[in-house]
Amino acid sequence: MNWVCYLLECADGTLYCGITNDLDKRLAAHNAGEGAKYTRSRRPLKLAHVETCANKSDALKRERAVKALGRQEKLALCTRRANIEDSPG
Repeated sequence: MNWVCYLLECADGTLYCGITNDLDKRLAAHNAGEGAKYTRSRRPLKLAHVETCANKSDALKRERAVKALGRQEKLALCTRRANIEDSPG
């Protein structure tokens, strides 16, 4: 079972960090208003960054580390992801 740590961009521009072992299901729950209390009033949500982790423990550690980052550092994570996806080959 693969775990991921993810960042969501909320409609109000804020960022939300979480972990899951079923990203599609978790994103659907967030966007349906059934996810975290923080995201319920900030929909729609957009996936901004995702990192695969080996197990739940590693995902929790990464979530803690990401939450400790400042906003600009979190945005840099999102930018790196976008640059990788946009790069050829």
